[in-house]
Amino acid sequence: MSTAMNFSSKSFRPRAPDKGSFPLDHFGECKAFKEKFMTCLKDNSYDNSLCRLQSKEYLECRMDNQLMAKEPLEKLGFKDLLDKPSQENQVKP
Repeated sequence: MSTAMNFSSKSFRPRAPDKGSFPLDHFGECKAFKEKFMTCLKDNSYDNSLCRLQSKEYLECRMDNQLMAKEPLEKLGFKDLLDKPSQENQVKP
């Protein structure tokens, strides 16, 4: 019985990675942000709702270093953490 495979009958078509899949940080560009986030999780009994600011900063670092696709932070669930213009800086009519 022959177990040889014929790979020429099928063509390989590369596809984009699934949403949520992104390259590993091989060069440690965002290591400090990751460590800060992991420390926050550990200090807060792994309650990620208490570490949202650190999570936001980590994801911003990954996007800035092209380790994941750029996404609006609102879409990632950080709308409430975005810098809002203060009432003092707004021009009154």
